[in-house]
Amino acid sequence: MSEKIEVGVIGLGKFGLELAINLRKLGHNATGVDTSEERVKAAKPYLSHVFQADGTDRQTLEQLSFQDFNYVVVSTGDSMEASILVVLNLQEMGVNKIWVKAISEAHKKVLSKIGVDFVVFPEHFAAKQLAHKLSTPGMIEYLSMGHDILIKERTVTEWAGQTLIDLNLTNNYQVQVIAIRKNGSEELNFVPKANETLEHDDVLILIGTRENLLALP
Repeated sequence: MSEKIEVGVIGLGKFGLELAINLRKLGHNATGVDTSEERVKAAKPYLSHVFQADGTDRQTLEQLSFQDFNYVVVSTGDSMEASILVVLNLQEMGVNKIWVKAISEAHKKVLSKIGVDFVVFPEHFAAKQLAHKLSTPGMIEYLSMGHDILIKERTVTEWAGQTLIDLNLTNNYQVQVIAIRKNGSEELNFVPKANETLEHDDVLILIGTRENLLALP
């Protein structure tokens, strides 16, 4: 397992709470803050520490040692003003890594201008992922990496009897096979051997741009 990290989460709405829960599942510590008594109560079974407090108040954050966390995630609901105020307080406190949930393109632009380390726009990302999934048969995942990078599965039919070396997909189509699920198996074989012969109905897991994946014969 990777080194355990300490993460502060300001705002325990759907996004903030789900993030904190998943951090805990991965073995990390998450401390949450929210002004809502109901949200704090809902978060208590899942978080290392949770407090009903005003995340926009710098003194409160200092008392809760937010300046000592490896990361602080800001997810203050629909208030762009509150989000920016929290970020400015965290920066003045010397917090090293600040990740923020944006609620609009304008919010995202402002956060980038004031030097936020990472800005996530969940609704935008989810909508883009769904659009790709609808328009790209077999797509498993959309990755936001500066380009439209997709992970797509493809069943072996006409490629049966060939190896990955024979297909040379990286040079011919600029896509990469990252895993193979053998015919009839539920398990994925990651980093498959390039000289292994493919069988009919094997499933290849490919990564590449949407354009290159759709260009495969």
